[in-house]
Amino acid sequence: MKNLQPIQSNKFKKSTVINLEKGKIPPQAVDLEEAVLGAMMIDKKGVDDVIDILHDDVFYKESHKLIYAAIFTLFKNSEPTDLLTVANQLRKSENLEAAGGDFYLVGLTQKVSSSAHIEFHARIILQKYIQRKLISISAEIIEEAYDETVDVFDLLDDAESKLFEVTQGNLKKGSETAEGLVDQAIKKIQEISNKQGMSGVATGFSRLDELTSGWQPSDLVILAARPGMGKTAFVMSMAKNMAIDFDTPVAIFSLEMSSVQLITRMISSETGISSGKLRKGNLEPHEWEQLNVKVKNLSNAPIFIDDTPSLSIFDLRAKARRLASQHGIKVIVIDYLQLMTAGTSSGGNREQEISMISRNLKALAKELAIPVIALSQLSRAVETRGGNKRPLLSDLRESGAIEQDADIVSFIYRPEYYGLTEWDDEERTPCEGQAEFIVAKHRNGGLENIKLKFTGHLAQFSNLDDDFGNEFHSKMNDAISSNNMTSPQDAFGIQDDLDEKGLPF
Repeated sequence: MKNLQPIQSNKFKKSTVINLEKGKIPPQAVDLEEAVLGAMMIDKKGVDDVIDILHDDVFYKESHKLIYAAIFTLFKNSEPTDLLTVANQLRKSENLEAAGGDFYLVGLTQKVSSSAHIEFHARIILQKYIQRKLISISAEIIEEAYDETVDVFDLLDDAESKLFEVTQGNLKKGSETAEGLVDQAIKKIQEISNKQGMSGVATGFSRLDELTSGWQPSDLVILAARPGMGKTAFVMSMAKNMAIDFDTPVAIFSLEMSSVQLITRMISSETGISSGKLRKGNLEPHEWEQLNVKVKNLSNAPIFIDDTPSLSIFDLRAKARRLASQHGIKVIVIDYLQLMTAGTSSGGNREQEISMISRNLKALAKELAIPVIALSQLSRAVETRGGNKRPLLSDLRESGAIEQDADIVSFIYRPEYYGLTEWDDEERTPCEGQAEFIVAKHRNGGLENIKLKFTGHLAQFSNLDDDFGNEFHSKMNDAISSNNMTSPQDAFGIQDDLDEKGLPF
């Protein structure tokens, strides 16, 4: 038995030999952490360069986290940052020994001679931290995905929330020089000059485009109204104008109506056939012909509709980025904001959720450099108020955050909805078939109340000035479709009708 003992021991030793080269360690850059901390203690400029990039959690070694926390405390208190002050701060917080002691701090300052390249090194440290966070989050998701007691949608929300926190907390854009920004501004002005003053995305509503120069890149536009006022009809008319008349790719996220319902509205507007007839399929032969001919323009239009219900802001951002990269969308429309979810499992109230959603919609507009148009509901305060019931900024539901984040806040107001027959102007002009687009907040321009024509049976908004022109084109199209126009005199009869009204043919 004595002879067997050494043999068993040797076998055990051989079986437990580990090849470390094939193992895995978390992503880290300890040498760069040492260089960055050393540079921050010998050069104040190093602190200024990286203090808004790093935080203590990004460091891999626990001692480095404590040292950075001490440096950050000194910076926050506007105190000098050097070897002695950092050591004293660690001593105050009783973390000096845990951080490695005075000897370790001295060693850090000896590893570098200046703060050159410190920002580059700091960003590598941040990247390693993000990699570690992604590994940690992925491991948690895998473990929870095997747990049959966890609701899969709660798991999705939790995963989205954690990934979103990593993105929001660590991806920061640096500042730009005045010289570079001036060059960008001059190029933008030149482009606007070539477009005859239209710097943004044209809506097809002439007075609105004149006021805003089109919807501007990076702008968050809120369009609010009470139910039944025509919010969806307006954005559908606008999307049709953008896509068909100006060949502008538009993405529509509809949380209220299905994609088929929305496209049916657009077909009604484009063909002039009432939505009621389209729903019932009760069309005359010439209307079928009209439908087949005119729907081709809509079929070829760059319109992308997503009708995912209860869409979270995280999903929206992912889908929008994909549409921007694959199809080059220039406008995003959301119908409507209050039906979105924050995509987090935190127990905040609804106002806090709406605040997060509006803040992230603005961030999305800036990230993709395109206008984001979000529809919003108004509170019932409008209905209880006397007078003409014209909406106000204070009528926005969860108005504080929405009003603050939006570049433009606008309302749709139709007096007919409240049984009124005249506008409340001095002339008391009739308001039948008309609506008002109210620009109540405009961060980069003026305010105005713009009158538009509303055609209820087509769910269509159009320029009020083009009313008789639209009437002419409608009569012409009907006459051609029904084969009632047998000679040029038929067209001249319509022309005479317009001439009597003082409008050109």
